[in-house]
Amino acid sequence: MLDQVSTVCRRRHFSPKTEQAYRYWIRQLIFFHGKQHPAALGTVEVEAFLSHLAVTRRVSTSTRLRPLTRISSRSV
Repeated sequence: MLDQVSTVCRRRHFSPKTEQAYRYWIRQLIFFHGKQHPAALGTVEVEAFLSHLAVTRRVSTSTRLRPLTRISSRSV
C-alpha cells in the first residue's frame, strides 16, 4: 500500500517531503484502526481518526486535513 502511495506521489511530481508526509499519515491511520488496510476503512473511520488528531493529539487543522482529505477521497 505504501509503495503505491510513493509511486503515485512520484508520478505526480510531489516533493519528497510531501511523499514522506503522506506515508506518515497513512501509517498513523492504519495503526489507529488496528492495522486495517485503508481501503477497508470508510468515511466514519477516517473522521474518527481526524477527531482523534484534533482532540487527543492537538494537531492543527491544516496539518491533519491536507493529506487526509486525499486519503478519504481515495485520490492519492
